[in-house]
Amino acid sequence: QVQLVESGGGLVQAGGSLRLSCAASRTFRNYALGWFRQAPGKEREFVAAISSSGDTTYYKDSVKGRFTGSKDNAKNTAYLQMNSLKPEDSGAYYCAVRPFVSSRKDHEYDYWGQGTQVTVSS
Repeated sequence: QVQLVESGGGLVQAGGSLRLSCAASRTFRNYALGWFRQAPGKEREFVAAISSSGDTTYYKDSVKGRFTGSKDNAKNTAYLQMNSLKPEDSGAYYCAVRPFVSSRKDHEYDYWGQGTQVTVSS
């Protein structure tokens, strides 16, 4: 069992930046991590995925070049640096983990955090 706690969300103007954190309750070096978001009235969508080692990342097309995911296995913490934020980036952001192999599919993840809200004003 892995418990995840997200933090770092908030209200920011368009063009601004936020850094989300995802802290794990135990070592997660053998877990790949995904970031997902959900806007009101919309389905949850994939944002970014990070390999278990933290060496490989991939992103939703609309956030490429603006978002950077990272994973610090020594601290049992992952991050999502979000720059040049747009109103359409608003939503509840969740981190999730699954053993070893990252995925874009939310149903393939085993453990989830409670989410942190990001609101980008225009």
